Amino acid sequence: MTGEVYLNGKFIGSAEKPKEFAGQVIEARRKGLLSPELNVYYNDRTREVQIEAFRGRLRRPLIVVKNGKPLFTEELMKKVQNNELSWAEMVKQGIIEYIDAAEEENCLVAFSEEELTPEHTHMEIMPIAMVSLCTSLVPYGNHDPSARLNAGSKNQKQGLGLYAANFLIRMDMDTNILHYPQVPIVSTMMTEMSHYEKHPSGQNIVVAIMSFKGYNMLDAVIINRASLDRGFGRSTYYRPAAAEELRYPGGLTDSICIPDKEVKGYKSEDVYKYLEEDGIISPEIKIKEDDVLIGKTSPPRFLSSLEQFNVSSSERRESSVSVKHGEEGIVDFVMLTENMEGNRFVEVNIRDQRVPEIGDKFTSRHGQKGVVGLIVDPADIPFSASGITPDIIFSPHSIPSRMTMGHLIESIGGKVGSLSGRYVDGTTFDSEPEGKLKAELLSMGFRDNGTETMYSGETGEIYEARIFIGEMYYLKLKHMVANKIHARARGPIQLLTRQPTEGRAKEGGLRLGEMEKDCFVAHGTSLLLKERFDSDRTVVPVCENCGLIAVSDRYRKKSYCPVCGDEGKVSDIEMSYAFKLLLDELKSMCIYPKLVLKSKYE
Repeated sequence: MTGEVYLNGKFIGSAEKPKEFAGQVIEARRKGLLSPELNVYYNDRTREVQIEAFRGRLRRPLIVVKNGKPLFTEELMKKVQNNELSWAEMVKQGIIEYIDAAEEENCLVAFSEEELTPEHTHMEIMPIAMVSLCTSLVPYGNHDPSARLNAGSKNQKQGLGLYAANFLIRMDMDTNILHYPQVPIVSTMMTEMSHYEKHPSGQNIVVAIMSFKGYNMLDAVIINRASLDRGFGRSTYYRPAAAEELRYPGGLTDSICIPDKEVKGYKSEDVYKYLEEDGIISPEIKIKEDDVLIGKTSPPRFLSSLEQFNVSSSERRESSVSVKHGEEGIVDFVMLTENMEGNRFVEVNIRDQRVPEIGDKFTSRHGQKGVVGLIVDPADIPFSASGITPDIIFSPHSIPSRMTMGHLIESIGGKVGSLSGRYVDGTTFDSEPEGKLKAELLSMGFRDNGTETMYSGETGEIYEARIFIGEMYYLKLKHMVANKIHARARGPIQLLTRQPTEGRAKEGGLRLGEMEKDCFVAHGTSLLLKERFDSDRTVVPVCENCGLIAVSDRYRKKSYCPVCGDEGKVSDIEMSYAFKLLLDELKSMCIYPKLVLKSKYE
């Protein structure tokens, strides 16, 4: 029975024996007669052969196995070690081939040489090669579900550490430096291969898994204040501000200087107090919101033909660079240079020390992320029989549903490593076995299951339950509450809709949505909605005769309708400005939006 053959999803012909045909194509590829980019998939149910060579396929290298024996032998290993055989040559000779997701359906891949049987077609070069670089840094990753492994991989990318050694002279946007980063005690093979010790992004800390007054429920963690005082999670946040002397038509330019009092838009003297004679702030000055960093004046926005040749300082406008809303810090570094257009360019870097506070985000390498729920004084923190107090108290409810066993094994591994003064290998699929760690822990006089008798820090009473306590590698993430906290009463509004601006940077309003509205109604506070929904309240004169918006002449103190003239009676109506805008837009589309008015006293 013949089978159809498709190339990149397009029918190209039929094959009498489709399975044998697929095998022949693979053999030709291994011999170098066909492109190594080609992949073949035989569908046994539909007897179709799918040959794929298009872009964007995820492919991974595997060792080819024939008759239960891998083609990559000990002799070839020696050649590779002596640089006599390259990777490209092995791919060309068909010893190693790249397989995509479809072709892997026809393969039987062995983890190791011990597992090989005559049915196997391929063997892993190394089991850890099936995951990415970030994922391979997760210790005991084979004990975690795939969803948590993905989360752990993503979390490591957001961890604070040392992103570049020359950070002091760089002007990168929104960066963080961890003050005391450490190399993880429970590491993997990739930790060494990626030179992780040169750019670590976490710290080894003692973690106890227990509840504490409910402040670590819903993934929150509790931190020991003594740990913060000793440097745990401390980081510095850097943010640059820049100004450029732009050139305008007619020979006009911006000027970086201390603005004169005659300049349009001049702020108070207080905000310019830190500027030097050149209009730029000095390093190591403590600044707060609205302080000017770089003083600047610009020519007026709109010039008439007469004004073009007579621009005095009084007609210039203020355009200084100030500290943004909700920010503060210390001026770290000032840079004066020129940009590509040859304009004078000034950048000021601001730094702000960040000590962990309630709301800051921390995570282990297993996707167990959580925010700080409480910072407890060292005197009130539970302690073990040997006097050890945990740096973090982690909720036990975070483990069963997520099934992150790697998190627990890392805790035992870290305990063994810190007690015996060595690094523990937690490489995925090739780690130190859990049994060996337990036996070593037992030999050092601790319980092999990682639990210890703990005492209440407040009362000194012994806890009835034994507490699981160990050592783990924790990361502080870049999501800090200081960068996100936002509140507003009144403030700036948009020009078009007269509604509050959007976003924290623009000092924007906090939107009350449908569900929030339902909460107010359910609580019986529906009159509060009248206050919440009048951010763009406006009074508009409306003609009672034609129902269109009338004109209010403030100079003559009278209102009239441009359509009806003196015949129409004009009433002032309270409405949302956005609704008035809608009426205007409907009129522009030649739709007659007639407002039928009715007395509210009827």
